[in-house]
Formats: sequence, C-alpha cells, structure tokens
Amino acid sequence: MAKKAASAQRTGANLGFEAKLWLAADKLRNNMDAAEYKHVVLGLIFLKYVSDAFEERRQQLVVDKKKGADSEEPDEYRMANVFWVPKEARWPHLLANAKQPSIGRLIDDAMAAIERANKDTLKGVLPRDYGRPSLDKQRLGELMDLIGTITLGDRASRSTDVLGRVYEYFLSEFASAEGKKGGQFYTPRCVVRVLVEMLAPYSGRVYDPCCGSGGMFVQSERFIQEHGGKVGDISVYGQESNPTTWKLAKMNLAIRGIDANLGPEPADSFHRDLHPDLRANYVLANPPFNSSDWGGERLREDKRWKFGVPPAGSANFAWVQHFIHHLGPTGLAGFVLANGSMSSTASNEGEIRKNLVEADLVDCMVAMPGQLFYSTQIPVSLWFLAREKKDRRFRDRAGEVLFIDARKLGTMADRVHRDLTDVDVARIAGTYHAWRGDKDGKCKYADVAGFCKSVTLTEIRAHGHVLTPGRYVGAEEARDDGEPFDEKMKRLTGALKDQMAEGERLDKTIKQNLKGLGYEI
Repeated sequence: MAKKAASAQRTGANLGFEAKLWLAADKLRNNMDAAEYKHVVLGLIFLKYVSDAFEERRQQLVVDKKKGADSEEPDEYRMANVFWVPKEARWPHLLANAKQPSIGRLIDDAMAAIERANKDTLKGVLPRDYGRPSLDKQRLGELMDLIGTITLGDRASRSTDVLGRVYEYFLSEFASAEGKKGGQFYTPRCVVRVLVEMLAPYSGRVYDPCCGSGGMFVQSERFIQEHGGKVGDISVYGQESNPTTWKLAKMNLAIRGIDANLGPEPADSFHRDLHPDLRANYVLANPPFNSSDWGGERLREDKRWKFGVPPAGSANFAWVQHFIHHLGPTGLAGFVLANGSMSSTASNEGEIRKNLVEADLVDCMVAMPGQLFYSTQIPVSLWFLAREKKDRRFRDRAGEVLFIDARKLGTMADRVHRDLTDVDVARIAGTYHAWRGDKDGKCKYADVAGFCKSVTLTEIRAHGHVLTPGRYVGAEEARDDGEPFDEKMKRLTGALKDQMAEGERLDKTIKQNLKGLGYEI
C-alpha cells in the first residue's frame, strides 16, 4: 500500500482509485511488453475521454434545441472545442460490443472515424492496431469494462477531468515499467513542477522543442489555473522527433483541452525546425542527456551557435543554444541537463559555458537529488537563463547568478525512485522568487550555507566558469546539540567499547558453531 500511495503522490493523481485501476489494467497486460501495451491502454482512455466530452456537449445541445441548436451537427461541437464523435465511435456503442470477437476491429474503425471527423487536429495520431490477432480480445473487452468505470457523478466534464488525471498517472506508470526507454517520453512530475513554479508562465508563448508526451505544457496550464488564470492564457508550441511519442503528446494535450501547435508531424528540432520564427516568452525542456547521435557534424556552420560550436559527440550545448535562439527579448528558459554540463571542458563545452556566463545569460543553477528519473541514475541539474536580467518586473540581478543545492531534498517514493514533496518544490521555487524579487517572492532573500548563494560573475570567473552549486553554497552549518565535548567523547567511547566487546562475543560464538560442524578456524 505504501508503494501505491507513493506512486499516486508522484503523479499528483490523488483520486483514490487510480492505483487500483493501474494494477487491474496491468494484470490484463499478460505477456505484452509495456511499451506496446501503453498504446492499447492510453488509446482507450482517449477514446473514453472524447466520447464523454461529446456526450456532455450533446446533452447541452438537446436542452438548447429550442434555440435552434442541432445535436447532430458537427460544427456545434467544434465551436465548443469538443471533438465530433461519429455514432459508431461512441463509447456506449463500443462497450455494448466489448464481449464480441469483433471488438478489436470495431475499435480500429472507431479510431479511424474520429480521425476523419477531426483531421485538422487528430490526423495520424490515434492507435489503430486493436484488431491484430496477437491482441487477446477477451482481455481487451475486460480492459474496456475497466476503463468504463472511470466516471464521477453525472456530469461528463467531471469525468473528463478524471480521465485526464488517470492518463497522466498511467503515463508515469508506463515510464516506470519501461525503465530507461520510458524516460524518453516522460519527465517526472516533480521535476516539471520545479521548472514551472520557478518560471511562473502566467501568459505568453511557451516552447518545448523536445516535448515528449507534453508534460511541460500540462503543468504550465495547471499553474495558470491554480493562479486564477484560464486555459488559453498561454500559447503552446512544441516539437517531438519520435513518432509514437508525438502521438502520445497530441492525445495528452487533447485530453486536457490544450490547443497546442506541435507541427503537422514529428520532426527533429535541430535539422527541421518547425517553428523557425518563434520567439518564446518561456522555454521549458528536458532534452535527451548527452546525446551523441544528433547529427552535429552536418551543422557546423549553423546560425544558432552564437556562443560556440557544440561538439558532435554531445548535443547538450546544442540544445542550450537552440533554446536561446528561440527566446524573445525578455524570455526565460528553464531546462534539465546532466550534471557534467556544469563543469565539462571537453570539446569546446567549457568555452561555450564561459561565453554564456560572460553574456550574463545564466540566471540560476539548481543541483537536483539523484534517482528522480526513470531513464537514468545520472545526477541532473536545472539551468535557468534570462535574456534580460534588468527586466523591470524583477530586482536588478545583472552580473549575479543564484546557486541552489537541492541534492539533500526529497524522499524515496519506492526502492529506486526519489520524489520531491510540495514543501521541497516550494522551498526551491520560493528561494528563486525571493532572490529575483518578483511578486511571487514570499520573503526577502538571504544566502543559506549549504543550500543557496547569490554569486557575482567575478567569483564565477575565479572558479573557471564552473557552475556546480556545491562549489559556491559552502557547507551547511553544523548544529550545536548543547552537549559538552568531553561528555560526548566519554559517551561515544563507552558505546564503542560495549560494541567491541559484543563483537568479540559474537566471534567466539561463530567459531564454536563452525567447530561443531567440523570447520575449525
């Protein structure tokens, strides 16, 4: 039960039944690989979502019939940002046939019908492989019955909100089940929360050129709503090169009602930038760590490399400069990189980092705890860049960088994964906002030994432009427990003497037992 609770906390889907739902769905997986099963389950959740949202809108139109509304007119749904769902694709019809051998083909036909009816947003997005012979149709029907239980109350809008949160929960669990491969499409929610809470994207253009399943955008919209705004206060732009992950993102955003421009198809941001003229207010990203096959040798003369040509063997600083290229005049960027990026001097990386520092683009560096990611145990850091540190919205921090060492924060969600609590996230973000002096700062900023320090460029130069927070924040002040030194030493040496005596006793016992077995030592 503890593991289930921790997992629920990890995704924020505290619905009471999501863990049970996952366990039940996972049992139906049988021998199917998690990476394959993911599309089966998430596709059905999406199908349930669009059907529920359609039904809610249909009921409204039936009530409004006196005003001339037509419940069978597709445009009546599209105007309300609801997908038109043809009769053969509606959930009640499919559920009624869930026990039939033809259910796989019926679901495939339903997916195709929804895509045709909403081709502007869903063309080529939905999974259509439910009719394949290898997919057990009895288990498929049972899975439909299970997903059919996702509902709260009579209003479909409440049901679709739950479906969105269940979708997010399942994304997390599939990432965990897939291990390293899962990290390619899912960034842990607590990491995204830190990025979003620190950047505070209240309005404007938000960009993620390696968006995975779209978690950065979901959290950004959630931030807006939690602070009194509404969906649509930000414009979402993204790109993803992996075709299956691109489809996951399209479904994830659609299930949240988020209108996003992810381009007409998957594409590599380095070699086929789908938003070449975009200048974003915020960049949020978790690029692939230390990617060596990004095709850098073909981009030696690219206009984006204003701070130095990135090495062909690692895309880290290619991503950084791509982010900067797409930042508007007062834009802010927050992104994840492997810790090596803060100190590496190999293959021009040190020179690029130096140029970024000297251009006064580096705003804040956060060293994160280990074991946060499903894909790697590599320690990571969060980088925050600011185009204009003299922005009138904030205190003038020109020539300064805030360093935060958060490596000691977090709790273990299970044996292998660590999670940041709400208190941890608030501490990190609150420290940054207090330092910047903007409206979210709850208190005045002060350096805290072992945790945070505001550092001048002069001091960073003295350290060879290394940006590792631990180098600057110093050691945490030791706490005085009030016990006199002489008394403490007497107590500790006495305890050590007792432990050594107990060790000798146990050694004798072990020797006697071995001698009795004929193995004298």
